[in-house]
Amino acid sequence: MDHRGAPASLTFDLREIPFSTRGSWLDLSPVTALHTTTDAVHLVSHRNGMHGVLRLEPVREGAVVGAAWRAGPSVFAWSADDGDVAGTVEAVFDGLETLRLRGSGLGLRLADAAGGLTPFTGTYLYVDPVDDAVVFTSYETGRRYRVTSVRGSVDVVGGEALGVAERAVVLGADGGAWEATVEETTSGAPAYEVARSFDAAVAASASAFGAYLDAVAPWRDERTPAAALAAYVLWSSTVAPEGFTTRESVLMSKHWMDKLWSWDHCFNALALAPGLPDAALDQFLAPFDHQDATGALPDSITHSEVLYNYVKPPIHGWALRRLRATAGRDLTRDELAEVHDRLARWSRFWLDRRRRPGHALPYYQHGNDSGWDNSTTFDRDRVIESPDLAGFLALQLEVLADLSEELGRPAEEWKAARDALLGALLDELWTGSELVAVGALSGERSTATSLLNVLPLVLGDRLPADVRTALAERLVTHLTEHGPATEPLTSPHFEDDGYWRGPIWAPSTALIEDGLRVSGFTDLADTVSARFRALCERSGFAENFDARTGAGLRDRAYTWTAAVYLTLAAAHVRRG
Repeated sequence: MDHRGAPASLTFDLREIPFSTRGSWLDLSPVTALHTTTDAVHLVSHRNGMHGVLRLEPVREGAVVGAAWRAGPSVFAWSADDGDVAGTVEAVFDGLETLRLRGSGLGLRLADAAGGLTPFTGTYLYVDPVDDAVVFTSYETGRRYRVTSVRGSVDVVGGEALGVAERAVVLGADGGAWEATVEETTSGAPAYEVARSFDAAVAASASAFGAYLDAVAPWRDERTPAAALAAYVLWSSTVAPEGFTTRESVLMSKHWMDKLWSWDHCFNALALAPGLPDAALDQFLAPFDHQDATGALPDSITHSEVLYNYVKPPIHGWALRRLRATAGRDLTRDELAEVHDRLARWSRFWLDRRRRPGHALPYYQHGNDSGWDNSTTFDRDRVIESPDLAGFLALQLEVLADLSEELGRPAEEWKAARDALLGALLDELWTGSELVAVGALSGERSTATSLLNVLPLVLGDRLPADVRTALAERLVTHLTEHGPATEPLTSPHFEDDGYWRGPIWAPSTALIEDGLRVSGFTDLADTVSARFRALCERSGFAENFDARTGAGLRDRAYTWTAAVYLTLAAAHVRRG
C-alpha cells in the first residue's frame, strides 16, 4: 500500500480548522476569539493569547470582493470569478514566522483588525526607511508584522496614523501579478530575502506534512478515512518552544483553546508515540516542567501564562504505561529516571496535600480538577472524594512501583499506598451496585449518573468481577449510536450542549474503551471504538459532540479528539 505523503485531495473548512504549520504560533482563520467567527480570514497570532492581528480580504478595482476559500495542508487560496476575470490569491507558510502570499487577477488588503490605537492597545503602521517594508506593530501580541513586497504594487493606507484610523496595506491593487511576505518579528529582524520560490515553499510544506503523516499513521487505509485530517489537526496545532512552553507542544487548538492542559496532553502523546516517540515524550513531560514545590502540575500552560488555580487528574501513570507499550523506541534509563522522579512528586502531591486528615481517599476541590468541569458528580458537593480519582491514582502508584523496581529503587511505599487506596475505593465508595463520590467535608454521597463514576474500569482485574460487570452495565446506559454520552440521555440532568452533562468527549471515550478492554468486555470495547471513529469521520474533530445527533460542538479543531481517533484507528487496524 502506497502511503507516500498526504493525499492531494485533502481539504478542510477553514471555519472549522485553521490553516497553519507545525511549530508556528500563527494561523489563518476567520475564528478570532471565543465562539467568534468573522466573515473574513485573519492572520491570528497565539503569542500572549489569541489575537486576530490582520484582516485579509481579496480586492479588485479598489473594492473588497467575495471569494471562495480553499484550504489544504500546504496552501490556502482565495478565488473569484466574475465571468470575465478569474483571480486567485494563495498563501503558504515558509518557516514558522513567515507567510508568503501571491496573487493574479486579485489583490489582497491586509488591514489592522484592532480598530484603534491607544497608548496601551491596538496596532500602529509605518514604512521602514531601511528597506521600504511596511510594518504593523501590535500591543496585543508584542510583535511586529512586516510586509515585504517581492514583486508587484504595494499601497499603504493610514501610515503613521494615530488614534482611530484606517490602517491597511493593499497588495496588487493595480491588477497585476504580485508576491509578498508577512513576517511576525521582534524589533530588529534583518531585511527579508527570498531564499526559495513560492512553489518550492509549497513543496517543502507538503513534504513536511507528508512525512509527519507517514510517521503518525503509516497504517492508514480505506478503513480509517479520517486519519490524514486527524494528523493535520495535530501537526498544524503544534508550536515551537517559546515563553512558558518549554518544549515543542501540541496545543489543544489554534482556535481559542490554545493551551496545553495537564491531562489533555497525555492523549496527544499517545497518538505520537509509535511514530514520533521523541515528540511524544516532550508532549508527556511538558506540564511537568512547571511542577510547583509540592509536586502539583499546573492546570494549563501556554505562551505567556502558567495557571495554578486548578490541577488535573493523575492519569499520567495510565498514559505512561500505554505510551511505553506503543512507543517507536524504548525510553533510555535517564529518561525513565526523569519520568520516575516527576511522577513520584506528582503522586506525592495527591497523597500528602489532597487527603483530609484521617481519610484514605484523595479529593478534588472543584470539577475543574477532574477535567470534567460541570459533571453532575459535583452537583451536591464540589470538594469530593471521587472514584475516578482514586482509580487513576491507584493505577499511577502501581506504574510508579514498577518503574521504581525497574530502576533498582525502593518500591514498597508505592505498592502499600496503591493497596490502601484500592481498599478504600471499594470500602468507602462502592455501594454494592455502583461507585459514588462522597463530599470530603460533608460525608454526603453524590449523584452517580455521570460517566465519570464509570472510569475506574481502567483498573481492570484489580477490581472484583462483580464491580467490573456493574460498571460495564452502567456504561451501556450511556451508550448512544455515536458513543458514550457523559450523562445518560434519560437523565433529568442531560443537556444536549451541556459540556460534561451529556455530550460525547474523546478522553472519556478513550478511557472507557481501554477500561472495557482490560476488564474483559472486548465486544463492548469494540463497539465504543467503532462508534467514536464513525462519529469523527462524519462530524470532524470537535471539542465534544451532541450525543443525540452526533453534531460537533464548541471548538471544532480539537487535538485530543484527533489524537483519540488516531489511537483507536491504529488499534483497530492492528486487530484487523
